[in-house]
Amino acid sequence: MLTITQALYDRIVAHAREDHPIEACGVVAGPAGSDRPERFIPMLNAAGSPTFYEYDSKDLLRLYREMDDNDEEPVVIYHSHTATEAHPSRTDIDLASEPGAHYVLVSTADTDGLGDFQFRSFRIVDGEVTEEEVKIVEAY
Repeated sequence: MLTITQALYDRIVAHAREDHPIEACGVVAGPAGSDRPERFIPMLNAAGSPTFYEYDSKDLLRLYREMDDNDEEPVVIYHSHTATEAHPSRTDIDLASEPGAHYVLVSTADTDGLGDFQFRSFRIVDGEVTEEEVKIVEAY
């Protein structure tokens, strides 16, 4: 289960909406070994695409060095889908390289008639996708 604060949830959704129709992407880092997302880090989609996201390699290297320096790890890796439901694509699954991370997808397409976005979390390990519950809290 992903436990995330309302403030972080709101920031991820806002980033997805702001970048629409381009896929938004980013990370929420947390203390190593804690499974607690704390530090919101929106990233630039270097691909500039509505159907694919890509981190700039220099930005990604800087992020991982910063997390190492702060004894952090990527707890949440998020991106948006602009025209499809919030479910990992084959490309998303193939690129998932952090087995301990929660992979959050936000759909900014109204694919289910329930509103203008979906927020879902998945674990992706060795190509296996498992959806998990999302628990939103005011504080940890």
